[in-house]
Order: sequence, then structure tokens, then C-alpha cells
Amino acid sequence: MPLVLIIAFPLLGWLLNGLLGGYLPRRMVGVVGSAAVGFSFLIALNAVQQPERAEPWVVPLYTWIAAGDFVVRAGLLLDRLSSTMILVVTGVGFLIHVYSIGYMAEDPAAPRYFSYLNLFVASMLLLVLGDSLLVLFVGWELVGLCSYLLIGFWFERDRAASAGRKAFVVNRIGDAGFLLGMILLAVTAGTLDIGRIGERAASIAPPALTAITLLLFIGATGKSAQLPLYTWLPDAMEGPTPVSALIHAATMVTAGVYMIARLHPLFMRAELTQMVVAAVGAATAFFAATIALVQWDLKRVLAYSTISQLGYMFLAMGVAAMPAGMFHLTTHAFFKALLFLAAGSVMHAMHGAIDMRRLGGLGRPLRFTMWSFLIGALALAGVPPFAGFFSKDLILEQAFLRADGGAVLLLWMAGVLTSLVTAVYITRAAIMTFAPPSAHHVAPHEAPPSMWWPMAALAVLSIGGGALGAQSAGRPMVQGLQEFFGLTAHEGAAAPLWLALLTPAVALLGIAVGYFAYRGRRQINLGRVGTFLELEWYLEPLYDRVIAGNAKRVGRVLATTVELRVIDGAVNGIGLAAVRAGASLRRLQTGYVRNYAAAILAGTVLLIGWWLLR
Repeated sequence: MPLVLIIAFPLLGWLLNGLLGGYLPRRMVGVVGSAAVGFSFLIALNAVQQPERAEPWVVPLYTWIAAGDFVVRAGLLLDRLSSTMILVVTGVGFLIHVYSIGYMAEDPAAPRYFSYLNLFVASMLLLVLGDSLLVLFVGWELVGLCSYLLIGFWFERDRAASAGRKAFVVNRIGDAGFLLGMILLAVTAGTLDIGRIGERAASIAPPALTAITLLLFIGATGKSAQLPLYTWLPDAMEGPTPVSALIHAATMVTAGVYMIARLHPLFMRAELTQMVVAAVGAATAFFAATIALVQWDLKRVLAYSTISQLGYMFLAMGVAAMPAGMFHLTTHAFFKALLFLAAGSVMHAMHGAIDMRRLGGLGRPLRFTMWSFLIGALALAGVPPFAGFFSKDLILEQAFLRADGGAVLLLWMAGVLTSLVTAVYITRAAIMTFAPPSAHHVAPHEAPPSMWWPMAALAVLSIGGGALGAQSAGRPMVQGLQEFFGLTAHEGAAAPLWLALLTPAVALLGIAVGYFAYRGRRQINLGRVGTFLELEWYLEPLYDRVIAGNAKRVGRVLATTVELRVIDGAVNGIGLAAVRAGASLRRLQTGYVRNYAAAILAGTVLLIGWWLLR
């Protein structure tokens, strides 16, 4: 029952705010939405701490599909992996809900906002707790729907509406791959139950296993914004800033990483897929980090940063370092949510301005926001003792130990180089936003308490969260996940001292480069390199010309030629033929008796003639 309540409370908040929110005071709407997620977090915390929960806990609900030998039961599953995720989703989600009370205080559509936000959290919890791949897929699709609703929340703005549609369409491309992989898995393994998938993974033929995992990975690239399906995430910044924090930190974009971790018995037996996952992750990490170097919108810098950090997680999954990937997922939720909420505080103070060229000099009036942003920035850069250092260092360490001098070594080098670029762009963002001279013409003001205490909690987690995986603290989270994944390789292997010192050295070098390059808020012209990066390595124009352009042309042909002329023409032609046939037959119905008598006589003569001559 507690597992059901973890999902039920956010669903109740969705219903209350959706149906009655218009009748409640605006601040009470936020309290209801926040309390729903807060209660869910408390129940999750209690469920995880129960001693008997050391073993997987399955709560069957009902039989969904029963077709011969193929049976799918809908139920919930709590184990060490889902325990980690539900605490991250509900804990960070609760802080973002509380922050939203102050951020959305003046928005008349606050009931709709909190209703969507609660549904988003409930959908992610269903995805995480589902005990079959089909239940997981329902949560997967609901998360996609909620992202569409929240990104396009201010739908009266053309850019927001367009960004919502783009997120929906791009995710459907990935979901098509996910669905095909799930169908192939059901046909091959005869089950979609997560526990049985692990048992039957060894019996699946390698070619089929590779096809299944690659198709599932396509779904992961769409949901977690990896190459080539990354384009929707930067545009998702058109939604409210707390939505960006929720999507980027604790919920939607982590779904692809979680799915691979959940189906690790399949992926760990598909060597080709593992290599593809690691390569795509490393390439995406470096690619997105370089683009963040030239962005002027602070939220878009953080968006590309999210894409880059997700690349690290996929690199970890690809080199069979799942515990390190999940650890980085957790710490990333802390510091990335903090960075987005700090950016939202800047927008709140600057009446919506977020272009860094219009900011600067905010360190003194927004002192608390500045320190919050700097803590998140240091964690993102990987500076010890902040949380991001421990998780990122563990990924790079595991990748190096598994390299064996092959292609994985190149991926490790790409990860190290990405770490350097990350430190540069986040230093640039901090200087351009908070350092003098000032470029704004309004009097900024610090955020209200409902906004700054969630930032304070996330700042504490961004500083101390590394203890979950720090070797000096016994790596409690990593050790537990190590046992869950059944991984013992390289656990006892000692990393060389230079490798342990490399991550902080690279981070500090990147901060130094960023400081000396952008001190005094200098705007550096990178020339052709800058243009190349601003155009996203020419991938965005390539997509527009090759894919979007041709798709529009095909759509126009289908809409004008095929739809109007062929399909509508055939339907209208059949109708016109029927009308003309009816009109011709109608002429025979004259209403004169003599005409009918003549017709009867003619028919009689013909029948007699036929009978005589046969």
C-alpha cells in the first residue's frame, strides 16, 4: 500500500488543483501541490528505510494482458535502484514545488501550473516503480505528455507553443524505437516483466539482443536528449524556470539513463550496444559542452550543460559502470536544480531578463543567489569537496580502468576534455551574470523566502551530497548499487594517483582559463569557431534542410496532391457518380400511369419473345 500512496498523493494534488484550484487562494494552490509531493517523499523515505526492504518488494495490482502464455501484470517494484530514484524525484521535486510558490505567485494560471507539475511527478514515479516494461512505458509516455504541457505552459507565446510541439514530436521519434524494441522483446523473450527479463536475457540470441537494445536505446536518446535527438531540450527553456529545473534535474531527462540501468541484464550482454551507448554519451558530452561556451541565454547554457552531463551518465552505462552513472544522476539532480533555481531568481529580480549581456553586477544585490549559483557551478565543474567532483571523478576513473587501451580510452579522453570545457563555460556564465560592471537598468531584488530556502537546501546537498559516493565515507550509495547490479570487476583495482588528481586539476585549470578569458565581463569573439559552435556544429541547419525541409515538402505533397486530389478526389468521385446515377434513374419516375403501362407491356412482350425463341 505505501508504494501506491507514493504515486497517489501527487495524483490527488493534480485532481484537487485541476478541479478546485480556481476556487482556492493562489498561494493555497501552491501549498496543496507542494504538500502532495512532500507527503510522497515522506512515504518514500519510510518505505526505503524498512529493514525488510533489502530484497525487492513487488506489489501486484492486476492482470493487464492475458493472451495464451503471454501475461503482463501491472504492479509496482521497489528495490535499490527504484529507491534511489523515488527519493531523488520526490525530494528534489518537493523543493522545486515550494520554490514555485514564490515564482508563480503573480501568475493567474497557477492552479493549472501546479496541477501539471503534480501530474509530472506522479508520471515519473509510475515510470520508476513500474514492475513491467509496459507499466514503465505508460509512465514514459505520460512524462512526455506533461513535458509538452509544461514547456508550452505560456501557450499564448509563439516560441513556447512551438517548443512544446517540438519536444512532443522529437520524443515521439525516440518512443517509436522504444515501442519496437519492447514488441521485439515480448516476441523473443515472451515476457515484459522486469524480473523475468533478467532471467531470460541469457536465452536471447545475440543478434536479436543487439536489435532489442539498440531500439530501446533510441528511446533513451530521445527522452534524455542525446545525439541526434537532443534538439528539443534547449528550446524547452521557454517554459517556467522551475519546470526547467524539474525536467533537467530530477525527472524526464533521467528516464533514459534509468531505463538502461533497469534493463542492465540485456544491455550488459549486448557488447555492440554498450559501445554505442558509451560513444554516443561521450560525443554528446563534448558536443553540448562546446555549444554552451557561446550561448548568451543563461538558461540555455544550463540546458546544454544538462545534455553534456547526461552524456557522462550514458558513458558510465556504456562502460558497465552503472553505479557511477546513477551516483552522478543523483548529484546532478542536486546541483543542476540549484543552478536553474538560481537562474530563476535572477529572472525574478530582473523582470524576466536572462540574456547575460544585459546582466552583470548582480553579486551585491543578489548575494544569496550568487553564492547559490557559485556552489552549483563548483559542483558542476567537479571541484572538491563539492558533490559533482565525486560522481564525475568516479565515472572517469571507471572508464579509464575499463579502457584496456582501446576505443574506450578515447572516450575517457573525451570525458576529460569535456570536464575542462565545462569549467570554462560555467565560469563564463558566473562572471557574465554576477561580476561588475553592471549592464542592467532596473533595481534588482533578492528572492522571497519561499524561493531561497529551497535553494539553500539544494546548496547543502550540492556540497555534502558527495558523501553518498565518497571513498572516505564508505561509498554507501555506490556500494549498494554495486551489489544490485552484480558488478565486482575493477572494484578492488586501485586507480593511479595521477588519475585521482586529474579531475580536480582539470576543473581548476578550466576555471582559471574562464576567469582570465572573461574577467571584467569581456565578450570574446571566437570568429569562425564561434559561428560553428553557435550553429551547433551545423547540425541544426542540417536537420532543418535535410530532415525538416524534406518532411515539409513531403507533407505538402501529401496534403495537396495525395489528400485533396487522390483521396478526396476518389471519395468525391464516388459520391458524384452516385448522384448522377440517381439523377438518371429519377428521370424514369415520371408519375404518368400510361408510361408505366407502356413499360409493363414492353416487358411482357420481351419475356414472351424470349420464351418463344429459347
